[in-house]
Amino acid sequence: MARWARLVFLFACATLAVAEAGAQVMPGAVVTVLPFENPQAAARLHWMREGVAVLVGEALDSGDIEVVAREQRVLAYDRLQFPVLATLSRASSIKVGQAVAATAVVVGRIEAEGPDLVLTARMIRLDSGRLMPEVSQRGPVAELFAMAGRLAAALASYPALPAGWVPPPSPAAFELYVKGLMADTPEAERRFFEQSLAAAPGYDAVRLALWQADTEQNLHQRALDRVTPIAAGRPAYRDARFRAGLSLIRLKRDDEAFSVLRELQQQRAQAAVSNALGVVQLRRGGTPQTGRATYYFNQATELEPGDGDYFFNLGYAYWLDKDANGAAYWLREAVRRNPADGDAHFLLGSALQQMGATTEATRERELARRLSSRYAGWEAKAAAGGEVVPRGLERLHDRLEATTARVDAVVTAAGQRDQAALARFYLEAGRRAFDREADREAVQELRRALYLSPYLADAHLLLGRIHLRAGRPADAVQALKIAIWSEESAAGQLALAEALAQTDDLPAARTAVDRALALEPGSADARALKARLGPPR
Repeated sequence: MARWARLVFLFACATLAVAEAGAQVMPGAVVTVLPFENPQAAARLHWMREGVAVLVGEALDSGDIEVVAREQRVLAYDRLQFPVLATLSRASSIKVGQAVAATAVVVGRIEAEGPDLVLTARMIRLDSGRLMPEVSQRGPVAELFAMAGRLAAALASYPALPAGWVPPPSPAAFELYVKGLMADTPEAERRFFEQSLAAAPGYDAVRLALWQADTEQNLHQRALDRVTPIAAGRPAYRDARFRAGLSLIRLKRDDEAFSVLRELQQQRAQAAVSNALGVVQLRRGGTPQTGRATYYFNQATELEPGDGDYFFNLGYAYWLDKDANGAAYWLREAVRRNPADGDAHFLLGSALQQMGATTEATRERELARRLSSRYAGWEAKAAAGGEVVPRGLERLHDRLEATTARVDAVVTAAGQRDQAALARFYLEAGRRAFDREADREAVQELRRALYLSPYLADAHLLLGRIHLRAGRPADAVQALKIAIWSEESAAGQLALAEALAQTDDLPAARTAVDRALALEPGSADARALKARLGPPR
């Protein structure tokens, strides 16, 4: 009997392995689709690089695969200092995937063969390190939507394209929409979007894009008018209603905003909606019947425990309720998730000051001042009789779904173990990964350490060095400032000097390298960097 059980188990494992080997990507994966290559450098195919990526991404997202939003991918390119339409090596493609916390990356190319287009794509599985086989589709340009849909189905190993995918209303409107996404200026972006909407007034993606453009220019009534026509039953309806609620908040029509958002939350609870409801209640005042701001912010933290903004809002709401203890508790959670959140550090310092923890309060405010010069202005206004913490710091999220570029909530409970010892364990694991240049693994281990001990100087120093190695000097500056504030060292000042030099802040870089030499006069590396920086001009 035991032998039969063992054979059944081995057969099941083999079946699972075969199934996984045949699948491009497993259900529940997080995928980012990169712009397709145009190896022939054909001018007429240029816009299709982004266009095919958009189509494939939308088709995949209509199934059981989460696709990273284009905005997050563009942000990752910016952070990694890649041009938005750069043709990337496999290593750079993997870096983008890692930056947005994806488990797989789709890369591909577009080629013209006579009157036909040939679309070719493949998955790079980051979870297993596997390069999946290529899939391709061929057909006339007029069948672009159908080809992209079939390509997505092949990539995901779907037997057919999910019924939930709604292709764009027309090729002409889609081309104008994509050219708007690729535009270099806000004016050109808006012009293409407006032309696309004129060609297809029912194109919901364009309405959402124009809502974003109008919102960024504080044209909130116009933004509201953009999304109001999106009808119930459309795939974009829930997103449109959420954005309408945000516009109503910004128009100070709080009662209407609350009604729209409350209806969305009753249909399905989402962190961004709870957070927006909290903002409404923070501004207009809550009641036992409608709920207090703290109730909704707490709900947001439970629904999305990795997002520091929700914890900040919860701490801020307690501060406005004159509950310093509650504010301090939740603001500590905010800085655990984002140690570079200057507002959270300053507000935490204010709460600690009210609690009588003067020494700790001073340190928190000092760190805030290191992260930004604006806190000195806040303190000056408070000294002149103004509020210690200004109003209007609450944070809204414009996207319904959680962003995939998020802080890992990797340690939610340490149990009975000693947190300091556990933090050191993760720090050493991160250090070993850093030494062998496994930076993604190192960042994960260091975030675990910082979740348990947010001011662990060595962890921030290593993070700063990882950012430097990855070509992200601005991120490195923030991490290294926190490292130095937590525990000053010559190594920290020297790394900060290097990061500042890369951001072209040479006066600050010279100050940092001089401080490194004061702490360690015999440092050859510091002397070499000082010579490279040259004398002040």
